[in-house]
Amino acid sequence: MPHDPEGAGARRPLLRFLTCGSVDDGKSTLIGRLLYDSAAVHADQLDALKRDSQRFGTTGGDLDLSLLLDGLEDERQQRITIDVAYRFFSTSRRSFIVADTPGHEQYTRNMATGASTADLALLLVDARKGVLAQTRRHSLICSLLGIRHVVLAINKFDLVDYDAAVFARIAEDYARFAQALGFASLPAIPISARRGDNVTAPSPQMAWYDGPTLLAHLETVETGGAQVRPFRFPVQWVSRPNGDFRGFAGTVAAGAIAPGDAVLAMGSGRTTRIKEIVTFDGPCERAEAGDAVTLTVTDEIDVTRGDLLVDPASRPEHADQFAAHIIWFQQERLVPGRVYWLKLGPRSVLCSVTALKHRIDIDNGAHVAARTLDLNEIGFCNLSTNAPLAFDPYAANHDTGAFILIDRYTNETAGAGMIAFALHRAANIEWQALSVAARDRATQKSQEAAILWFTGLSGAGKSTIANRLERKLLELGCHTMLLDGDNVRHGLNRDLGFTDTDRVENIRRAGEVAKLMGEAGLIVITAFISPFRADRQMVREIAAPHAFLEVFVDTPLAECQRRDPKGLYARAAAGAIPNFTGLDSPYEAPETPELRLDTMGADADTLADRIIAELRRRELIR
Repeated sequence: MPHDPEGAGARRPLLRFLTCGSVDDGKSTLIGRLLYDSAAVHADQLDALKRDSQRFGTTGGDLDLSLLLDGLEDERQQRITIDVAYRFFSTSRRSFIVADTPGHEQYTRNMATGASTADLALLLVDARKGVLAQTRRHSLICSLLGIRHVVLAINKFDLVDYDAAVFARIAEDYARFAQALGFASLPAIPISARRGDNVTAPSPQMAWYDGPTLLAHLETVETGGAQVRPFRFPVQWVSRPNGDFRGFAGTVAAGAIAPGDAVLAMGSGRTTRIKEIVTFDGPCERAEAGDAVTLTVTDEIDVTRGDLLVDPASRPEHADQFAAHIIWFQQERLVPGRVYWLKLGPRSVLCSVTALKHRIDIDNGAHVAARTLDLNEIGFCNLSTNAPLAFDPYAANHDTGAFILIDRYTNETAGAGMIAFALHRAANIEWQALSVAARDRATQKSQEAAILWFTGLSGAGKSTIANRLERKLLELGCHTMLLDGDNVRHGLNRDLGFTDTDRVENIRRAGEVAKLMGEAGLIVITAFISPFRADRQMVREIAAPHAFLEVFVDTPLAECQRRDPKGLYARAAAGAIPNFTGLDSPYEAPETPELRLDTMGADADTLADRIIAELRRRELIR
């Protein structure tokens, strides 16, 4: 097949597709075959391929075409794909951008990245193994990410003697699984990527197959024209090079814009008109989806980084609660109630999963009740953010409907989400102005509202010290309330267990109650194990603007086990109490607490006096 003349491919229809499937199904080899047979491998690349095939190859003396894609040293040594590799090639009929994505479960996030911009998924299955769990997982992700065209490429037919019965069985098995995924087209093609059978030319070994070759299908498949979408422009940067210029830089996510067109800034709700479209090459008369430009407007309106400029006649949703599918990428499981960073385009807000509605069973697509998501699991959730977001449902606009969740402590990408719809449950609720403020209540009591959050292992001495502290404060005339973890579980939190999910909710509720008591002007003392840093940070943020002191009751685990005042460690060691903090569930000690109390070096009265001294130093009590 003739190589595409330079630049000619840009004028041909473009198809973006990805290869996916389980590990070692031959994805890299297949793309290498497509590149090689379409003469998209230059002479110097071919020479390097010959050398690398001798050093890293797994095909005897033949060219190992997978090495055209596996560019990282680790990939070549392990003979797997780790990162997403993008390649361009073209034929006389079409241009292609192909993403080679990894098959290992631990790199599912990379596969989702490749799928997010694809029009078609080329799903490989090893003819010897059939449909595997990773095949189903990748299919679900493709469906959730809006891919409607899939090719089932059943590979390595040379290793099953080109058996037609194998093809029929696997094709039927996959079609049965994929029936509910909503794919618009799903042809099955038997191939051997290594030998070239049915890749670019029909295979004489499979005369029983009368369908198109893989390349012929890719050249002719219609994935639908570009959908007309209303104008969307996420503001990446507010450009102020001097006092005479103020523009909003970014990339047009959807639609088109021209000078004179009306735009609405979702942050302020103000409408204005485009004054000028500025590019690196100077002003232009029109910007379309994909164009990186700077927009100036006719009015001085409030626009900041992360804002969304939109067509006033077709506004997106604007809400702080919504439902979304989430693909979980982190080893540490998703826990409803825990706070993450949510990043949608250039905008970042704090977010928590308020409800996990169901998990999707990758074997059959069924909706399964679940309380958390583990690595690579997919679920449908309700989420709440600390500020309203402007967005479109993912089905309507991938750019303004997709987000990632980021762990606030490791900065790892914890998950990826696709928004389904807004939840307007709180749309009719407004904050009621009160004539008496928290400050007034505290002043009446001659103190400042404060929340003292005691944390430490079971048996560390939290409740003992908290009780002594409250008694001493009462003798000083202070107004207090003690929230003890065990006592709260008898009433407010009696419905909660001791899973990670329940522990997060236990702490969230206690934090909300502590804040309400702070509003009453009280000094609130709490005694909760609260083992996770993320959850203690959550209650610190809930408590704002009241003073919040994290008090770490630092007692070694061995000493807590020796004391064992409630006999819990003994029962946990006997297997009677699962998920016990310090044994089979972790305790994350505070890194920078306001107070650290060493119970091995002082008694409860002395430690309570230390806390009172700190309250006086901060002028919270007199």
